[in-house]
Order: sequence, then structure tokens, then C-alpha cells
Amino acid sequence: MAPKSDSPPPDSSMDPLYHLLRVLPYAVLRPPRLRLKLPSLTLPSPMTVYSLILLTYFLVVSGFVYDVIVEPPGIGSTQDRLSGAVKPVVFMTGRVNGQYIIEGLSSGFMFVVGGVGIVLLDLAMDRNRARSVKVSFAAAGAAAVVVAYVMSMLFVRIKIPGYLG
Repeated sequence: MAPKSDSPPPDSSMDPLYHLLRVLPYAVLRPPRLRLKLPSLTLPSPMTVYSLILLTYFLVVSGFVYDVIVEPPGIGSTQDRLSGAVKPVVFMTGRVNGQYIIEGLSSGFMFVVGGVGIVLLDLAMDRNRARSVKVSFAAAGAAAVVVAYVMSMLFVRIKIPGYLG
């Protein structure tokens, strides 16, 4: 035999006002019968997901959050000592923790070019593609990775003079 419980069922309450407020409105009013259709959500295509991830990667590596918080100028300027003319400056030389907006965007673009190059190299390894397409993907991917690496190293040398040799 099951033990008898002294606690009231969870639906009952000792408070008569609670019972009155729970039952009385539905004795007079009837809730409407709604025939709502649930919206059908379709999954985005793989290319859409890849594009959004690539855009997010670009915004993160280009320092978008830094640009929003600090609000640096888009491009800097310096005065030429000989002629006195004002020349535009893209890189904030000597300051590792600071950047102009254009500097961050160009660096982020180079990182994205390198990432796309790696994706192209991966696509070149597919066995189901024609040989000419595989060679094209491999050449474009290798070129993109090399260009991104060389440009990123150039940016580092401009940013920090005397660094890396």
C-alpha cells in the first residue's frame, strides 16, 4: 500500500481569493479559438552561412569593436619637414595598441584574403573536380595566401619600424 500524503494536491490552494480569480473570469468570458499557423523557417544556404561567418571574421580581425569604442580618425596626417606640406598617413607608426580605421580595414582584408586562399586550397583537393579546375583553385589559393602573408608582414614592418629584421 502506498504511503498517504498529507500535502494538498498542487492544483488546490488554501486561498479563496486565488480560487475565485482563477475560475471567475472564465465563467463569464470565453477565450477565442485561434487558428494560428506556425511560421516555417528554412535553413539558410551553406554559402549564406559562409558569407556571414567571413563577414564576422573580417569585422573582428579589422578591429571594428575598437573603432566603435575609441572612434579613431579614418586616416592620419603628418607634415613634411622639407616642404611643409601635409601628407596622409595610413599606419599609426610606433603605436601597437592604436590604429586608424583604414589601417584596421586593410589589415582585416589581408587576413580575409589569406583565409579565402586556404579555402581555395581546400577546394583544390576535391577528387570530383576536373584537373584544370583543381589547378586553377590551387594556383589562386596559393597566390592569395602568399599575397596576404607578404602584405601582412609589410604592414607589420611599417607599423613597427625595426621589427622583424
